[in-house]
Amino acid sequence: MTIKMLLHLFLLVNQALADPDPKMDKRKEKPSGYEKLLDEQKVIRRLLASPQSDYDWRVRPRGSLNPNSEAGPVIVQVNKYLRSISKVDDVNMEYSLHFTFREEWVDERLYFASDHLDHIILTPGQKIWTPDTFFQNEKDGKKHDIDTPNILIRVHNGTGKILYSCRLTLTLSCPMRLADYPLDVQNCVADFASYAYTVRDIVYVWKNKDPIQIKDGLRQSLPSFLLSRVSIGNCTSNTATGSYSCLRTELQLKREFSYYLLQLYIPSFMLVAVSWVSFWLDKDSVPARVTLGVTTLLTMTTQASGVNANLPPVSYTKAIDIWIGVCLAFIFGALLEFALVNWAARQDIVRQSYRAKQQANLFFRNENQNMYTPLTSDVNSMHMSINLREVKN
Repeated sequence: MTIKMLLHLFLLVNQALADPDPKMDKRKEKPSGYEKLLDEQKVIRRLLASPQSDYDWRVRPRGSLNPNSEAGPVIVQVNKYLRSISKVDDVNMEYSLHFTFREEWVDERLYFASDHLDHIILTPGQKIWTPDTFFQNEKDGKKHDIDTPNILIRVHNGTGKILYSCRLTLTLSCPMRLADYPLDVQNCVADFASYAYTVRDIVYVWKNKDPIQIKDGLRQSLPSFLLSRVSIGNCTSNTATGSYSCLRTELQLKREFSYYLLQLYIPSFMLVAVSWVSFWLDKDSVPARVTLGVTTLLTMTTQASGVNANLPPVSYTKAIDIWIGVCLAFIFGALLEFALVNWAARQDIVRQSYRAKQQANLFFRNENQNMYTPLTSDVNSMHMSINLREVKN
């Protein structure tokens, strides 16, 4: 029995050594979270802080992992994630854009190979070279720092590719053409380029897949506009200091008409209709007709001033100016019609009084002629009798 037990124990030990536990293999292959973090910190120190590292964040990378290739421009792939659009200001011709801005490029000096890490994460304090991107039509902007800086720097394993992502809120200029206001469609752009590096050093390109991502509900989130289209383009510019790579995002904003229909067009039409009520009032009701006409005219003028207060003083005629001008013309025409009717009525009274006077004068003249006609005939007969007597004598 003892020999059988020893043989059985020997077989079990031999089987355990020949076929180890697969769970133990997995533990050896995949380190724990703490071990992974330690491995990541070792890679970061080796790349940036070790004595053997000659990394200088002030010098741009070559842009290629091939050491034999000639140094060319760094290709920076860009994509955006639009979060919100707000404060579309017609007076100052600007708008605010909140988005996540992502850039990817290759830095051969940060290349590393690891069996366990897909990528490493750098903090904003760990300086590496980044493109000097600036937005050409920016008026004001900020990077979000609550509660930590909203910046992601990721170095991918085995490729040397860097992902730089940050969250921005910018106030951008948007030259607007308001000839069709409030039925207008505005095209606002966001141009970004390198400030110091020319196309020999940096070339911006849009990412092939999803260059522009839009948050759900963003298109209908604007209070007075509808984001109808988002397009991308190129705006590389040539200046006195060189040619600079530039990319453009174009946002097409269509103004919502329902607000202006309820707040402007229907009230102004009703004011014109109220001014026409004076046509059914008696022409002798001077206070009522004057009050109605002047009140509607002043109300329409106040409404026009309120509309223009929210618009810049442009030199061309807008569609809303034509509508307000026509409404004012109708209201003023109704007031002018009352003045003409009142003047014509007074002229009729003057003519009637003049005709009455003429008829009265003619009547009295005829009466006087009838009174003096018999006396004249008697005098004439007396003169004739006296003349006959003188002839007989």
